[in-house]
Amino acid sequence: METADLTHHISRRFNEDLERVRSKVLAMGGFVEQQLQKAITALVEGDSTLGEAVAMDDYQVNNMEVSIDEECSRILATRAPAAGDLRVIVAIIKTITDLERIGDEGEKVGYIASRLATMERPADKYREIKHLGRVVSDMVHDSLDAFARMDVEAALRVARQDRLVDEEYESIQRQCITFMMEDPRTIRRALDVMWVVRALERIGDHAKNIGEYVIYMVYGKDIRHTSLDDVERELRESFGGPPPSAPTAF
Repeated sequence: METADLTHHISRRFNEDLERVRSKVLAMGGFVEQQLQKAITALVEGDSTLGEAVAMDDYQVNNMEVSIDEECSRILATRAPAAGDLRVIVAIIKTITDLERIGDEGEKVGYIASRLATMERPADKYREIKHLGRVVSDMVHDSLDAFARMDVEAALRVARQDRLVDEEYESIQRQCITFMMEDPRTIRRALDVMWVVRALERIGDHAKNIGEYVIYMVYGKDIRHTSLDDVERELRESFGGPPPSAPTAF
């Protein structure tokens, strides 16, 4: 009887640990998502102050990553999780690394936005960047939602969006090169725009990574460096296809 009570106590405490870490990850994700949106707004609206504020707040993202990483290390040392629980901790550690890198890219966009604010804005007011930024922001949001709900289908949708981001990134890069060739006076601004869209493209990659960790948590399968078509086919063959959402492990 005493052993049963102790087991229940340990299990309950472990679940509380996982829930606490999960909440911290989602809070970090929410902060990063907000910073990204502010950075894009600063660029589109020519708000130098907002751009600088976004860049200066990156230290908060770094602090969140360190805090969650320390919590995960403590859980690994004291709870010795196995199987699915261990996958959750490993996926969390990987997820916060990608969130921190999204924060770094958002910091770059903030700095560049503050610099571009001192230049004359183009007639289209950076329409293409605004659209790409919206797509990438949605990817970050959806990847975090997939993480929260352990939703494999949502994670796969994020991966599919990455193709669109890559296509738009390449299109904007080509436009910038054309502008620089036609009018050398646009070189400085075009180079900054190219750095911004490169940062956004990388953010899309990190959001895709987070979606891949969701699939790892649910199925225990590492799908990195595997084409999306192969992933979807393998999930159908091995597991009968991704469920709309999987039971949460938290």
